[in-house]
Amino acid sequence: MTTQAVTAPANLDFEEGAIGDVPDSWASPAQSGGYTVRLTNEDPKRGRYCVEIAKTAVDDSPESPFGNVMQMIDATPFRGKRLRFTGWAKTKSVIADWLRLSSSRAQAWFRVDRSLGTIGFFDNMQDRPIRSSSWRHFEIVGDIAKDAEYINLGLMLQGNGRAWLDDVQIEILGDGGIGNQPARELNQRQLDNVIALTRLVGYVRFFHPTEAVAKTNWDLFTIKAVRHVEDASSAEELAQRLNEVFSPVAPTVQIGVSGSQLTLPEALDEAQSDTRIRFWEHRGVKLVGPRSTYSSKQRVSTNAPVSPHDPIRLDLDGGVTTLVPTAIPTKDGVTYEGTAFKELQIDGMPHDWRPSNDDRSTRLAAVISTWNVFQHFYPYFDVVDVDWNAELTRALVASATNDNEADFCLTVERLIAALHDGHGRVFPMSRFVPPPVAFDWIGESIVVTAIGEGVDERLQHGDVVTEIDGEAIDTIVASLRDRISAATPGYLRVQILSRLGYGPNRSTFKIKTRSPSGEEKEISLERKATSNFPQPLRESRPEQGSEVADGVVYVDLDRISRLGEFKRLIPKLANANGIVFDIRGYPGFRFTPVIAHLIDEPVTSAQWHIPLVHHPDQQDRKFTFSNWKVKPKSPRFTKNIAFITDGSAISAAETFMGIIEHYKLAEIVGQPTAGTNGNVNPFTIPGGYTIAWTGMRVLKHDGSQHHGVGIQPTIPVSRTIEGIAAGRDEFLERAVEALVQNIEQI
Repeated sequence: MTTQAVTAPANLDFEEGAIGDVPDSWASPAQSGGYTVRLTNEDPKRGRYCVEIAKTAVDDSPESPFGNVMQMIDATPFRGKRLRFTGWAKTKSVIADWLRLSSSRAQAWFRVDRSLGTIGFFDNMQDRPIRSSSWRHFEIVGDIAKDAEYINLGLMLQGNGRAWLDDVQIEILGDGGIGNQPARELNQRQLDNVIALTRLVGYVRFFHPTEAVAKTNWDLFTIKAVRHVEDASSAEELAQRLNEVFSPVAPTVQIGVSGSQLTLPEALDEAQSDTRIRFWEHRGVKLVGPRSTYSSKQRVSTNAPVSPHDPIRLDLDGGVTTLVPTAIPTKDGVTYEGTAFKELQIDGMPHDWRPSNDDRSTRLAAVISTWNVFQHFYPYFDVVDVDWNAELTRALVASATNDNEADFCLTVERLIAALHDGHGRVFPMSRFVPPPVAFDWIGESIVVTAIGEGVDERLQHGDVVTEIDGEAIDTIVASLRDRISAATPGYLRVQILSRLGYGPNRSTFKIKTRSPSGEEKEISLERKATSNFPQPLRESRPEQGSEVADGVVYVDLDRISRLGEFKRLIPKLANANGIVFDIRGYPGFRFTPVIAHLIDEPVTSAQWHIPLVHHPDQQDRKFTFSNWKVKPKSPRFTKNIAFITDGSAISAAETFMGIIEHYKLAEIVGQPTAGTNGNVNPFTIPGGYTIAWTGMRVLKHDGSQHHGVGIQPTIPVSRTIEGIAAGRDEFLERAVEALVQNIEQI
């Protein structure tokens, strides 16, 4: 199903509809993975009814990561206005068998869809979820772009449990854009000032251990700091303005012109070795979200890894220097606290102003926040080639002059791409739909590999793409390379393919191709979405559990979404002469039982190393080690097994394949995997974008590098245009050939 827009907000009090159904004028595009949406009369906030989202069985199914109830509204009457979306929500987690508590969180969300599929204002309350079992009021304020097409709003539930929504209101507050700074260039003095601010924000936010710092809203603080500090005309004025900004929050932090003799407060300087010390301890870093592999806490100990006598002392850009204490005694009667910064108050700014990417100071603050997270916590600077300081300069200069959402999104994407992290993404991405064709790389050419129904019959498998909408394919690829974060060339190619031909729903585009015989063709294609989450066209693969050769059974792990689907295949796999497991993609279920049937003795995963950070700029960084074990399970499958994989296999797929590789459990057929593994650690930046990235270091079983290397095939395979034109799966053919040879030798 696709969500239909209403001409005006409707049924916001949920008083219309039948109990047990989705409320009138609302939609539930994510009713999968066990989530349901229904109108209920159970304890409404107001009136007779409210709406409930529920997932009451503890289930790790990845089919849908959240339940959702939403309304799509025609944006035309609201263009150029500032809107406030308010309502009441509550949530309740479910206690399942063995008293296992499954955490749930509700998040109201508000998104503006602009022309050509681009995203406008977006806020999904990632940094302030609702976890209360009592009704709680929420508010989201945002500006509606002048080219806005639709306004989308609703409530989503993550995790197992229930969430309720009631008494929604939408209010026009006035004209949009009031209070925003327009785009303008940074001169060299301003750039130096903002770079100095960038470094100081990171040092104080992540390493100055006071309650005020921990409770400060650093998004709002940084926006105000940008506005206050940027125009300082000299080093003396910069030092003064930085002190004015930071002193209320962190009074022991000092800033002076370069060469100043900054000294510790007397009580800090006189701290004894047995004094209890407060300090930051980051295991990775935790910025937002519920339970996580990562944590950031202020700890107190007499045996601290940092000392009050050794603060951060550094010269910053712009001719200023700073002293930032990273260890503070907890001696009675002595306080080093400031006042947490929680609300943005700037003279002349409307009280209803909210950060958005249409505001220059918000964009600069977003770059500052993003750069600092990676500067202090990214685990792979030692194996990727990047000048991170130069990237800061480039991103600040670009963001200051970006005058539309699409350009700023590109700026952030380029910053993340410099990290060469396959998990690196910027969300939300444009709401484009896939084309009715699929492509793959053959050498340096991009070739048509699958064709949807109703497409011009002149387009054939094996055709080489030369242009899309009049632009040379080489030019398109070059522009995509600059904005995609990838650790290996193979994964970069996969991600380039994932963006080719995408565009607005119901839009048309033209591609020029050259057939294997040399015939040139220009064909018009239409993009069509049949659901709210349209999936790209895929090449056909054999049926699950089918025999692809005498006694050789095929299993596509990428198409299995639940463990039960795999369990139903076990009897057939136990009696097979050979098995081909296809993992060109991502396992959509808990895959350890597959490993369990391939082993005779316990095996372990690769090595997980979470950064243990007490010092800035990755100094004296340590790591905490962990892995996990898989025990054998009957029946033991045949040892005549091949895994097919390629550059699309990332993260959990590489955990799986790393076990296969290290313990030599099967032949690995195809191409290297994506070379990116480890738990993703998302955070939200000013303006609403969410950045995904890898927060830990993963090493192979023997301690060697995995990032940028991946899992290597034991039987490398490359596709050919001739094979694609003939409809052959050359990876599968080579895997079957290897297994049949083994059968014949037995």
